[in-house]
Amino acid sequence: MNLISVNYSLKWQHKTHTHYKWSVCGKLFNARTGRKIKKTVNGRSIGYWIKGEFITLNNLRSQLELIPKQETPF
Repeated sequence: MNLISVNYSLKWQHKTHTHYKWSVCGKLFNARTGRKIKKTVNGRSIGYWIKGEFITLNNLRSQLELIPKQETPF
């Protein structure tokens, strides 16, 4: 069996649903499940389905924040 691992640097997260995180290259991941979330089209709007609610890219930009730095014990 062959295996390939890819690492992404995460930079932004959703303000209310903090387990949804965006990478530097703009890909959305669910940090709880480790899955990539696809960008979808609903009607004529482009956006993501987050927690059963469709959020367009224009509305989403105001709901993002940088991931805060965490202190490590070492």
